[in-house]
Amino acid sequence: MGSSKAQSPPYPSAARISDSECYPAYTASLKCLEVYNSDKSKCQEHFDVYKECKKKEREARLERNRAGLSSREIFGS
Repeated sequence: MGSSKAQSPPYPSAARISDSECYPAYTASLKCLEVYNSDKSKCQEHFDVYKECKKKEREARLERNRAGLSSREIFGS
């Protein structure tokens, strides 16, 4: 049953990590773990940077929600 409309993703509110402003911090954390053979103690600074980025990203999303902007208005979907 074909439809001429493109189907929307099954979870339209689910964001991909690669779409996040924190993606560079995320990949740096993974790279650090790779370099130091998963020794988390060597990568704490990377984890802290990523955690702070995600906190700011979450706060910005909450602020947009308070302002009444829908995800469609924000992301143009």
